[in-house]
Formats: sequence, structure tokens, C-alpha cells
Amino acid sequence: MTAPTLTRRDLLARLAGAAALPVAVASCGRSPPAAPAAQATVPLHYSSLASVAKRIEAREIRSADVTRQMLDRIIALDGQLQSYVTLMTDQALAGARRADAEIEAGRYRGPLHGVPIGVKDLCYTRGVRTMAGTRIFADFVPDFDATVVARLESAGAVVLGKLVLCEGAFGPYFPGLQVPVNPWDATRWTGVSSSGSGVATAAGLCFGSIGTDTGGSIRYPSATNGCVGLKPTYGRVSRHGVFALAPSMDHVGPMTRTVEDAAILFEAMAGADPNDPTSLPDPVPAVRAELGRDVSGLRIGFDRRYATDNVDPDVAAAMDEVLATLVRLGAQVVEVAMPDVSQVGGAWLDLCYVEALAVHAATFPSRAGEYGPGFRAALEAAQRVTPARLAEVKKIRSQVSASIHALLNGVDCLLCPSMANSARVKEANPFDEETDESWSANVRNDIFCQPFNFSGSPTLSVPCGFTADGLPLSVQFVGRRLSEPVLCRIGHAYEQATQWHLEHPTI
Repeated sequence: MTAPTLTRRDLLARLAGAAALPVAVASCGRSPPAAPAAQATVPLHYSSLASVAKRIEAREIRSADVTRQMLDRIIALDGQLQSYVTLMTDQALAGARRADAEIEAGRYRGPLHGVPIGVKDLCYTRGVRTMAGTRIFADFVPDFDATVVARLESAGAVVLGKLVLCEGAFGPYFPGLQVPVNPWDATRWTGVSSSGSGVATAAGLCFGSIGTDTGGSIRYPSATNGCVGLKPTYGRVSRHGVFALAPSMDHVGPMTRTVEDAAILFEAMAGADPNDPTSLPDPVPAVRAELGRDVSGLRIGFDRRYATDNVDPDVAAAMDEVLATLVRLGAQVVEVAMPDVSQVGGAWLDLCYVEALAVHAATFPSRAGEYGPGFRAALEAAQRVTPARLAEVKKIRSQVSASIHALLNGVDCLLCPSMANSARVKEANPFDEETDESWSANVRNDIFCQPFNFSGSPTLSVPCGFTADGLPLSVQFVGRRLSEPVLCRIGHAYEQATQWHLEHPTI
């Protein structure tokens, strides 16, 4: 049966009659900011990666000067934001000087050349301590770069340092290590795992960063910190040299302040890697070249029950605002039915437990006492997952994934929230074991993230307004396998029509 397409008149009528709060609530009294008269009016640290790249290429500014300014900003502000665990000052300045010399000599490598970025401390960085958020690896210094780091540096990017994450990329932090602080409101949550990446990007402490996502760890910190987060198709970006959490669900992707910037990083990061047998052989698409195309005729799948039940009212209202904007831009909204994902949360957790236990076999349980209480509890829970339960989990995953792929084959993307609520007040003790109650207090509804780690589908999270108390809201576009160009085209069109990306926290 063909899914019905809603006309603009149909959609606007439904929006007018929806039980959600009026669309104005999504912006909470703020109108989308007007575009600045010139990029020069934007502070350098909040400039887009693309605009800084153009200025470096034109030799209006030097990479060494930009890098020094960013390092100074980190030194001045990160004591309160806690986003960097290791600052690579000497390496960054040397890389910037090298970039300047190459550009001066006419050897320009592209839009990352000389641009300072941050890297999640899950990614091996040659000669630099890589802790993965845990004391177990406090003294680990890899002798090679993760493929993703090597590719970014090959493109000319300057790595400022390594960014904080939850222990082992799971949930709680290791006691005594930094816990990143939300730059919009220090009392609020910063998302899981890639929290340092989200904070540093939002706060203008880098022009883009690398995150990883096993069950939401690009999308949650992008949502809570007001960033763009791209979780590529599973296998699009190599995981070689990236500490694993659950290898069959781990994704590596960019976190930025604009969709164009995410496209730039993605193009440099993606591609086949003989060192990662799960990497895809498909050629890397020219995503950035697609951004100028309009969205007329594109089919946006929307399941109102899935997208708005059990979510905060301002999140639901924001989804209606995004739909209305895309319709004004010429897209078509198609009613779809998301498959039953009620069992995904428990199944995801058990699968994550089991795969993480295998990853940590060399150090757990032999060094169990050196793990923090939260991650240790997860590894202990893995020992209680029976073979029968694991078989059931794999069946659930297979069925849900097949249904998601079938749904996505009928539309150009699925639209839903990145998370069901805005950033809530952060937990009192971020080091303890995650309980059902503490996790649901942060993210009431994992059904917007975990199903798409099961299916390996690409997703793009984009800022879409603010709550009444000034916290960012985020919409998620979910696409078919290898559809990053279409997702970024849609996300860029929405972003340019609303310009929420021009809002930055005051620090």
C-alpha cells in the first residue's frame, strides 16, 4: 500500500488542529536571528569552519594565528567547561605553521587545511595519551593514528586536543575525571559519551569535532549543546584505531555548528579502509556539492505518534515547525508508520553489555577494581545475559532493522526528534551506575536513537529552536543507507531557512 502524501493545505490544517502547543513555543519568544551583514561581524571562534577555511585559503588569516587564538580561548574558558582532557599545544602550533607554509607554497589541500578541530579521546592519536575516559588506559600512548585522525590530518586539519567522554563511551564518567559543563546552562546535562565534543563545538573551542555514537552519543550531545551531529551509515567511516564499545553498533561522525561544516568533515573522514573489515567499499560522495540544491519534491516521512507521544510539548511543537518550514520550501510530508520499537531499549542494552564485555576481555574481570562503578556495573551485567536472551536480542534487532529499511525505502528521510526532551538538570553524581530511573530522567525516550544504531541508518541532528528557559532543541533526519548527501541537503535547507545555527551560548 502506498503511503499517503500530504498536501501543503492538509499539513497546515493538521498543524493548526494538533494538540501540541503552538509552534511559537519552539522558539520561546526568540525569532530566528537575522543573518549577519558580513561574516566579519561574527567572532572568529564562532565562525563556521567553511568561512574560516576560505579566509585561510585566501591568506586573509594564518592558521598559526587562528590556532593560537583557539588555544588561548581554551586555556581561558575550559577550566569551567571541562571539555578537553589533553591539549596538544605544541603539535597543534607545529601543524598550523606547516599548513601556512604549504598554503604559501601553493599546496592547498582543501577546506580543512589549517583549520583547528578537536578529537574525542576515544580515537588513537600517535604519541598522545588516549584514555577512552577510563583510568585503565591512563598511560596508553598509541604509536599510530586512528584512520579517522590520519585522514583529517592528511586533509590539513590541525588537532587542538583530545575531548572528554564518559568512561569507555558508555554512560557514567570515571570518578575524578572531568565532567563537561553545558555552555548554555551549567546546571544542565551535556549528553553522553561525546559530551566533550558537543561542549567544545558549541562553545567555540574548536571549529568542529569528532564524536562516536553507539546508541545516541553523537545525537544527545549535539541536541543538548545546540550542535549539528552527523551519524553516518554504519561502515561509512573507519573504526580502525577507535576504542570500541559495541563494535556492531559503533559509528564515527562529525559534530559541528553548521551542516556544511559537517559535510566537509564527513567527506574527509569517510571511505573504505583495509584495516577495518566493516568499512564500506562505496565511494565517498560529494556531499557539499548537494547543499545548494532545493528540497522541492523530496518526501519527508513523519509518524506523529512516534515523533510526538511522550515527548516534551516544546519538542513536539518544534517538530511541527520543522515540517511547516520544509513544506514552505517545497518538500512533501508523507504519513508513515514507524515499526514497534518498544523492545529495542532492553535489547540494545543487553547487546551493548555483551559486546563491551568482549571488547574489555583483556582487562575485565582481571582488573575490575580499576573501573569506575558505572561502567563496571555494565560489564558485570553482561555476564548475566544468557545465550537464549542474546539470541532473542539478535532476532529483535533483525526484525526492527528490516522494518526500518522498508519504511525508509518509501521516503527521502524520516523526521523525528533527536531526543524527547531538552537537557534536564544534570545528575547529582555522574560517576555512579546508571539505573533505569536515572537514565529515564535524562532521556525519557531512547526510541529516537537506538533503533538507528540497530539498523545502521545515517542520521543528521540539526538545531531547531529553544525551550522557554533557553535550552536548545534538535530535529533528527533519518535516511536510507548511504543517503548522507540527501540528509545534509535537507538539513542545510532547513538551517538556512531558520538560521538557528547563528545562536551561540554566552560564556
